[in-house]
Amino acid sequence: MNQPGAAQHPRAPKVPVSVLVVIHDPALNVLLIERAAQPGFWQSVTGSLDALDEPVQAAALREVAEETGIRAAATALRDWRLSNVYDIYPIWRHRYAPGVWKNEEHVFSLQVAAGTPVQLSPREHRAWMWLPWREAAHRCFSASNALAIEQLPRRLRDPWGSA
Repeated sequence: MNQPGAAQHPRAPKVPVSVLVVIHDPALNVLLIERAAQPGFWQSVTGSLDALDEPVQAAALREVAEETGIRAAATALRDWRLSNVYDIYPIWRHRYAPGVWKNEEHVFSLQVAAGTPVQLSPREHRAWMWLPWREAAHRCFSASNALAIEQLPRRLRDPWGSA
């Protein structure tokens, strides 16, 4: 509760480095989650590093657990060694330091068993669904997320992306 005269602590600006984790089952059904504040915005797990010194792999595992309730071992996470740099959507720029308008996104995938239970963080997401990878790619609002899902079959065959 705000008290008159109480100090207000603004949130620290978000770190403009993030992770994207494409969660899928062995049949290449992909988990998509719908943003609570932006109905119709379907995506894979995404999130910013909590601090500049947080390893991207640790951020990926943390975000998966926070957003889906899925607890994965570090060995299950596949680092694509791919990063995308893109403009931060204007609706989210206020979360970053003044003058920051680019984000670097590190891409990962995570295979889970078919039927893995999902428990969303209601503060961030309102619905989830599993879709075959092509359908999931078409449903994403983010171009980099859609492209990552489209690359999923090839990346699983050739993790370095040279196939």
